[in-house]
Amino acid sequence: MIKLVTRTITKGSNTAKLVFLSNIRDVIFISIGVTMASIGLKGFLLPNKFLDGGAMGLSLLVEILTQINLSILIVAINLPFILLGARQISLVFAIKSALAIISLALLVHFIELPTITSDKLLIAVFGGFFLGAGIGFSIRGGAVIDGSEVLAISVSRRSSLTVGDFIASFNIVLFSVAAILVSIETAMYCMLTYISASKTVDFIINGIEEYIGVMVVSRHSEKIKDQIINKLGRGVTVLKSEKGFGKKGAEGNDGKVLFCVVTRLEVFKLLLEIEKIDDDCFVVQYPIKDTKGGMIKKRPLH
Repeated sequence: MIKLVTRTITKGSNTAKLVFLSNIRDVIFISIGVTMASIGLKGFLLPNKFLDGGAMGLSLLVEILTQINLSILIVAINLPFILLGARQISLVFAIKSALAIISLALLVHFIELPTITSDKLLIAVFGGFFLGAGIGFSIRGGAVIDGSEVLAISVSRRSSLTVGDFIASFNIVLFSVAAILVSIETAMYCMLTYISASKTVDFIINGIEEYIGVMVVSRHSEKIKDQIINKLGRGVTVLKSEKGFGKKGAEGNDGKVLFCVVTRLEVFKLLLEIEKIDDDCFVVQYPIKDTKGGMIKKRPLH
């Protein structure tokens, strides 16, 4: 009984510690994100009347057309998305996002940065980079500072549009309005800023190494498994399979399906090792957004 109570207390303290460390990590990520986004806005985009995509781009466009303070617009335009996020995702997500957006609005209102460059190409690229890094770090912290993605998730659940389709459509409309009301040149630089920001967001969220999941169906699965472990130093999971239907019809015996995760740079080396053993096997590749646990990193070979 005493051992059981001790284990329960230990488990509870470990859980509380993990939650605490997770919250600290989220605060750090969101703080970095808000700071970098404010640098992108105040140091690059705002002084030069440049735009971005999404809700932030809409805020910048309204600021150019109406001269309303950008800090007010950031909060006002994102507020409906925060409320939608509370219903569609979670209340914790909405609270984190609200605090992040309010913090960004305060930084944009109170800090003053010198105009770093007047070169339009550099403004578009680096302004998009800092803003995209801010959005990416905020997402890693469990919040958003651009609410258009929340709306995209909601629309995708109610229609045949994907999240990517909706965001693309939203930005096409935004860029078209900018071309009509401001100038075609501004809209073109707006597209460049958006591309820079979106690529930076992908880099921040997915990391330097993009992982690929590989499934291998072969009659020589045991040899391929040994090669993956001993030659490549990678982890592999063996899944039991039943015979099905292939290019030779309903033939074959019950066997094994191999699954492993490698970086994009290593996938061609893996395929080469597989083909050395069985050049007629069935291989499926697909991108993996994130991984946790398991043997992801290559182990040292002896």
